[in-house]
Amino acid sequence: MSLIGGIRPPIAVLSVLLLALAGVTALTLGRVGQDAVPKAVKQSQQHFAEDGAIALRASIDESVTDLTRTAGLFNGGDPVAPDAVLDKISSVYQKWMGTAVVEIRSGKLLAARGENVPLAAIDRSKLKDEDGLQPRMVRLENGETRLLAFAVLAWKGQPQQLLVASSSLRFPGISLGEFRSIAVVGHDGHILSTDGIPEPEQVNGPTERSEVAQANKQIKAFAQIAAKKSRQHPLRAKEPGSGGYKGVSGHLIGERFLGERAVGGYASLAPPEAGEATVATGLGLSVVAMVPVTEDEKRVEGSAFGLIAAGALLLIGGATIFLLLRTVQRPLIRLFLESRRLTRGDLGRPVTVPKYGEAARIGRALERLRRQLLGEPAEPGRAPKGGKGGRRNFGARTLVAVSGVLLLLWSAPLLLLLNRPGGDVQVPQQLVNDQRERTDTISDRVRRALNEGHADLTSVASLIGTGTEPAQMGKVLDSTLHQHSRYRALYVLDKSGRVLSKAGSDPRAAGEKPSIREPIRVEDDGGKEPVIIGTAEVQGRDGAAVVGEFRIDFLNSLLKRPGLGAVRVVDKDRKIIGGNTGYREFQGLPSGRLDGLVESARQKVGANPRPSGVLYRDGDDIEIAAASPFAGSGAAAPVGWTVVTWQSASGLAIPEYTLQNRTVLAGMLGATAAAACLGWLHIIVVRPLRLLADQAEKLADGDRRTVLYPVHHDEVGAVTRSLELIRQQLGSQRKRDGAPAGLAGRN
Repeated sequence: MSLIGGIRPPIAVLSVLLLALAGVTALTLGRVGQDAVPKAVKQSQQHFAEDGAIALRASIDESVTDLTRTAGLFNGGDPVAPDAVLDKISSVYQKWMGTAVVEIRSGKLLAARGENVPLAAIDRSKLKDEDGLQPRMVRLENGETRLLAFAVLAWKGQPQQLLVASSSLRFPGISLGEFRSIAVVGHDGHILSTDGIPEPEQVNGPTERSEVAQANKQIKAFAQIAAKKSRQHPLRAKEPGSGGYKGVSGHLIGERFLGERAVGGYASLAPPEAGEATVATGLGLSVVAMVPVTEDEKRVEGSAFGLIAAGALLLIGGATIFLLLRTVQRPLIRLFLESRRLTRGDLGRPVTVPKYGEAARIGRALERLRRQLLGEPAEPGRAPKGGKGGRRNFGARTLVAVSGVLLLLWSAPLLLLLNRPGGDVQVPQQLVNDQRERTDTISDRVRRALNEGHADLTSVASLIGTGTEPAQMGKVLDSTLHQHSRYRALYVLDKSGRVLSKAGSDPRAAGEKPSIREPIRVEDDGGKEPVIIGTAEVQGRDGAAVVGEFRIDFLNSLLKRPGLGAVRVVDKDRKIIGGNTGYREFQGLPSGRLDGLVESARQKVGANPRPSGVLYRDGDDIEIAAASPFAGSGAAAPVGWTVVTWQSASGLAIPEYTLQNRTVLAGMLGATAAAACLGWLHIIVVRPLRLLADQAEKLADGDRRTVLYPVHHDEVGAVTRSLELIRQQLGSQRKRDGAPAGLAGRN
């Protein structure tokens, strides 16, 4: 018999699938709601740590790039005094804790600004090596850690100088909200910096001190785990095909303290593109975020539904399998045995005829053929009562359909009716808080990115003096464009709008007078995307300015974060500037309530707007939304942009929705198993069996000319071969009896 054909394989496979589905149903549906902290809250802390890792990586890489590029710009011009170098750097960038210029040969300190730079940690003998200028971390006497970045100042005829900048490993613009803490962890699990955890001497009362002590203990434990897990390869640390964050990340569950459970997330510093390496990713740093979450023991649900559903499947599946075995498989196997008996010449006892269906028709035909082999005259077939042509009112096709209906009785309610939470889903408040704080973090990240871009333009403008020729300007612009991916075009305009020098794409603001009073502005030139323009005045050139056009893809790349849903940046008129998914430039937000959310966030505290988060309920539709206006200083502050995010709660791993999704999945699996196995049975067995019933009746009625060919090598095919042998025996018998060849097909 064929391995994939016959009556047994589809029924056996269906039995195995139903048993497996019953086990999966009992386990998966029974475990939903068993955790006091929903999975969505855990995943949210993981995304929070990923946001921190992205911000820290971008800050470190940007800091190193800016220092190297600034030194290169100084090296391309006339020699500048060390104090003048640091003054210009300080006037453009405010990101470093301290800066210094040191003569490399003698080690003499030539100039310094800000806090004392730990120069004793610099080994000047290794500065000539290829890796000698790589940034490094230095631990100060007070326990704090500083990141030192280096660049060489070299002019012809003068000793080489080392430009050093120190920065802290703190997170730029991370919104923590209340009770959250975040830390930078070294490769050995040592905490390098923390935010959100107060010092013990800053709190009053024994309860507060115990809470601070517990928080420090828990985040140290998380830091050790995160450092160990972050040593894995990113591809091995996640499920195949899961995608998402390009580094190693995950969530952690800590100890319970005063009715709250510490929930954390961790993430290693990862490059923006897979397979690349940056300065920050080579430091072996990780980020740990932690927040205490109140456990709701009343939300823990039992496993009764999963057990009941699995039991019902076993009963219905057992009845279905019994029906197929009793009414389809057993009669067919009996026909197979009876046909084999007749071909062997055992004609002494009558054929056992099944009670109904195609098997009964074939059985009656075999009995008539047995009599014809014994020499009895052929009798015309008689149709059973209520049918015609020897057919009963129902056959194998009807039995298979009944089996499918039985299985649908279990699958259909799961697909369409059961475990539908409606609008009464309990959405944890922590998810609303996280949506708000993560939106605020993205808003600050976009603002800082624009400020950094304008600072670059200001740095370039400060080095383009009155005597700089267009060719020299072009070299500076080309260097800046290739070092930063945020610009699509860089150019210098005179006071009338004439282009003096350019790099990159064609200028869109050419011919316009430089808008020096608006350091960053947005224009709509009728194209497919908004034009974001930054302008920095060139001192001493009578109104000339360096203009940079930001790539809209650069802005949108800052918004692509998992777990936030749709993200949009809107202007003062609530028109969309950028987004993480498809949008049309300068179109409005999709709903009036989002417009209201933006306005309420802008007016919340007057001149100091604060992010807003809200949970919208509209029937069965539940949506989490947040808005965060630009807050803070810098060139981007006056643009008045707001970052808006929203997502449906049904897409989060909340117990009610998880139970609904798993219930639907179980129903889909049941329907798929039934359709696959019963369809297999219909194609392999039922259709050939119906054809064989017609052929058997025609053969019994005297058709000796039609050759019977088996469709498959299975039970039906075996019965077909037996009927062919009987046809040949009947033809030989008539020839021996003297019947003419032309009458061999007649009775």
